[in-house]
Amino acid sequence: MADELHWQSQRETLILQGELDRETLLPLWQQRGVLLADKTCIDVSQLQRVDSSGLALLVHFRELRSKQGVSLTITGVSDRLSTLIELYNLRDVIPVEVASA
Repeated sequence: MADELHWQSQRETLILQGELDRETLLPLWQQRGVLLADKTCIDVSQLQRVDSSGLALLVHFRELRSKQGVSLTITGVSDRLSTLIELYNLRDVIPVEVASA
């Protein structure tokens, strides 16, 4: 049913792959301290699906790093995720660069 969530670290970027939803985010949540310790960017371009729980997790990650004095950038935002961000009025929280088609 639900796809799995995978991630990998590349220097200061955490790359997320698969689905980020309420069914898959618990392992990422549990390891957030270690995974985000040296990160300034989360690449979500390889996510097939993000639900409101996944979006809330991304918001939390940005806030967590902000409290640590680090600006965390979310890159690779799909049209669907961008729409979700817009629907929840989170453009100021998760700025989205419009990619040209």
